[in-house]
Amino acid sequence: MLSWTEENYLKALYQLVGDDGKASVNDISKQLGIKMPTVNSMMKRLGEKGLVHYERYQPIQLTDAGRRDAALVIRKHRLTEMFLVEKMGFGWDQVHDIAEQMEHIQSPAFFEKMDVLLGFPKFDPHGSPIPDKHGKVKVSRYKRLSECKSGEKVRLMAVGISDDDFLRFLNSREMGLGELIEIISIEPFDGSMVVSYGNRNPEMFSRMVCENLLVEA
Repeated sequence: MLSWTEENYLKALYQLVGDDGKASVNDISKQLGIKMPTVNSMMKRLGEKGLVHYERYQPIQLTDAGRRDAALVIRKHRLTEMFLVEKMGFGWDQVHDIAEQMEHIQSPAFFEKMDVLLGFPKFDPHGSPIPDKHGKVKVSRYKRLSECKSGEKVRLMAVGISDDDFLRFLNSREMGLGELIEIISIEPFDGSMVVSYGNRNPEMFSRMVCENLLVEA
């Protein structure tokens, strides 16, 4: 059984790895706000457990077992977020901290029952895919709103970050998943966009906001 700390490291590494499946100790240190010697010690421990490929001064890579265990922690987190929103009436900006605590519950049966009660959802309230009970994840090929062109019509499918402040910003603009968005114009200087959606007057979104809105045509 993994400790809370070990699970947090695996989850961070899972979220950090690039196209080559690797991440540096420095990346993990920054992500978790933990000093590099401490990260090195944990990577060595996880390496001894067969969860990462660890070699001092080299990038870290998850093993198949490590990737599965990390995905299962993420599964518990995202199922919990969905349960809190769908069954308990929480807002999508209120669930992250609670899910951070519940993701460490060591009871597969508990989360299987949660999955059944929710009707086996494929995505969490933020549009992120929920890994299945084997740790397999269906990857969605969305693009960022910032990559779209003037005149395009797209639908908001997910958010790139689930930061509470960002979600509250979207709430204040009445922007949610499934919203049909039309790009009216793009500012050449900074990439900010004027967009139209719902029954609201056109809104201007900064480039940072547009980079964190994941859409499909």
